[in-house]
Amino acid sequence: MPTSGSPGTAWPISQYVLKVHSRCDLACDHCYVYEHADQSWRGRPMVMDARTVAAAADRIAEHAAAHRLRRVSVVLHGGEPLLLGLDRMRQVLVALRRRIDPVSRLDLRMQSNGIRLSEPYCDLFAEYDVQVGVSLDGDRAANDRHRRFATGASSHPQVLRAIGLLNRLPYRRLFAGVLCTVDLRNDPIAVYEALRAVRPPRLDLLLPHATWANPPYRPAGRATPYADWLLAVHDRWSADGRPMPIRLFDSLYSTAAGGHSGSEWVGLDPADLVVVETDGTWEQVDSLKTAYDGAAATGLSVFTHTVDEVSRLPEIALRQIGLAGLAAQCRACPVVTQCGGGLFAHRYREGTGFDNPSAYCADLKELIVSLSARERGEPVAATEPVDQDGTDLPDGLLDRIAAGRTDADALRFLAESQLAITRAMLVEVADGAPATGRTGWDALVRLDRDAPDAVEETLRHPYVRVWAVDARRQLGTDQTAGDHLSCVAAAAAVRAGVSVELDVPIRSGVLHLPSLGAVTVAEPVTATAVLTVEPGTWRIRHPAGTTRVSFDGDLDASVPRVTGGRWQANRRLDFGGSTILFEDLDPHRDCHDWKAAERPDAPTLARWGEVLTAAWSSIETDLPYQAAAVLTGLRAVVPLVDDPTGTLRSSTARQAFASVGVALADPLAMAVMIAHEFQHSVLGALLDLCDLYTPSPTLRLAVGWRADPRPVEGVLQGTYAHLAITDMWRQRAGQEPPGGPAHKRYGQYQAWTAQAADALLGCGALTPAGDRFVRRLAEALTP
Repeated sequence: MPTSGSPGTAWPISQYVLKVHSRCDLACDHCYVYEHADQSWRGRPMVMDARTVAAAADRIAEHAAAHRLRRVSVVLHGGEPLLLGLDRMRQVLVALRRRIDPVSRLDLRMQSNGIRLSEPYCDLFAEYDVQVGVSLDGDRAANDRHRRFATGASSHPQVLRAIGLLNRLPYRRLFAGVLCTVDLRNDPIAVYEALRAVRPPRLDLLLPHATWANPPYRPAGRATPYADWLLAVHDRWSADGRPMPIRLFDSLYSTAAGGHSGSEWVGLDPADLVVVETDGTWEQVDSLKTAYDGAAATGLSVFTHTVDEVSRLPEIALRQIGLAGLAAQCRACPVVTQCGGGLFAHRYREGTGFDNPSAYCADLKELIVSLSARERGEPVAATEPVDQDGTDLPDGLLDRIAAGRTDADALRFLAESQLAITRAMLVEVADGAPATGRTGWDALVRLDRDAPDAVEETLRHPYVRVWAVDARRQLGTDQTAGDHLSCVAAAAAVRAGVSVELDVPIRSGVLHLPSLGAVTVAEPVTATAVLTVEPGTWRIRHPAGTTRVSFDGDLDASVPRVTGGRWQANRRLDFGGSTILFEDLDPHRDCHDWKAAERPDAPTLARWGEVLTAAWSSIETDLPYQAAAVLTGLRAVVPLVDDPTGTLRSSTARQAFASVGVALADPLAMAVMIAHEFQHSVLGALLDLCDLYTPSPTLRLAVGWRADPRPVEGVLQGTYAHLAITDMWRQRAGQEPPGGPAHKRYGQYQAWTAQAADALLGCGALTPAGDRFVRRLAEALTP
């Protein structure tokens, strides 16, 4: 894909805002929809009807399928989306899920003022997995400065009630966070304390919309008042131990380290977002309404134009091309990779359009420089170089892995390193989680002393680490973040046959024991239960009663007796003369790029067994140098939802070492997918130990297997995965006459991988260890 907005370029769009209701029950005087230059809402229907919703869903799904987008985000917006009512809201959610889910993983969200949020709404959002963000500007005085009813009455009590509802245990997972608009007349510390008190999982601090034509309010004599306000919040937030993520600060820290911003407000990430209005017209990002009347208009509609046609518009392309789309003054600025020119709408000036720095330019620069000064000399754990020369690795390990000769000993070294990282994460979670009378951590410490093998086997389960990473992010904002630690301890105790008593979480009537299975209680409760484990018997006391599970003999071989509930065991399938975990139960397994499938029935499971057995034979034949590593290192297979078009689906989750996600396919294709994803898992583990490249927010490399230029890590991962696939097709080509299909596939993969290796070697971003790694990889491509 070109790196500039050339005519005809169809840019992939992955984020959509649907204006499902164009009116609001508040009269906020800073609202860009009703109070700024663009007044197009007056001529549009109040509600997005079912026909328009269906057309929008079809366009989004069509685009996602065409561009093979693994994830699509849809935000329900307004006006106020809750004005739709329950029945219409359900119709919208059904239409979006039914059409988009089969082709791409749908991240469904809603931004609301919270006034009309209710338990029935929350139950509906829980049913359709909708994340809800709520707007709140601080304490009552701060919030009432702008967010009032048309009568002038305060909305603050109703908003607090809505947030309290989202903080209740059954709905906490739906709470996306709080959005706060900065007002210099509000005390920054009072605003911060009020927002922290409602325990948001994330906080967004937004600058009020303004342009050079309509500048932001600035008190006399203060050059950078918005930077001063934000820095006051930052310093209190840091002093408090940064109890919840604040997107603006996190984005600036990430871009300072060469990472992505994850935001359109700062940084150089492509802003691939479009809006669908209630009448089905496509519009550019909503904040443009603050510039001038018609600034967001495209003249296109979901009924007559595809997303590709929208994405070809020069205005859309300008927000996709990063540094090249900025004003000359911005391109020459030393903080441009962090600032990114600020929000696109804030750059508008009459006569020069959007070819200007942000109206908040001075504030953004002061904020970035001041944050850098505050952080100078302090390590940033996520981006601190680990080992750029490979000297900390065992002799020869880097070369063997790079050349596709990862043997069983190398896999054991990587697995031990991953286990150590998981253990360190559990310590962090335990330290940050609130203590209870029967904590999982205390039990795990005792078990690690008395039954270390059982603890080690449990902690090696790939999705224990996935949970730990998520829990670490939620510490301080979610009192239940560490609860699953008790489930980990319980699984180890059951495996060891050791007696323990623990407080464990029951989620929607299910207690999950990682790597073992799940107990469903008789009533679908969501609560904390008391689990008592004795050798061969478990007793779970919960609000609906007691559930008992008893085994005679070996846990994996015997059929349990269950009273007051149902037991589902993790199942294992034959693989390479041994067995492999078929993980279709763990609640944290749905972390792959494609959605995890539900538990298959017996005939489908039998088909999986046949395919995996045959796939192993193919791996052993076609990838002889890696077969022992795959057999040693692969611990779990997660079934993924099939692609309705028949396209193969496979995925590796970065934190789930030794596990691959795959959709059911024929054995030869399954062998290729497992080998491909296993390479990703190996390289991910290596990257935890050795820096192979220096992150760059703007560097993109062209590769033969993708239409769009890719970041360095993506190219490195793809090149290494394709090394194994090249070797497989080379072996298969040796079994057929020259010119056959396998010869063609071998030639294609060999050319792709060699070209990508050359691009990596010439990009200037590789560390000494990375340069050595890629050179060994390139040498291995020669038969």
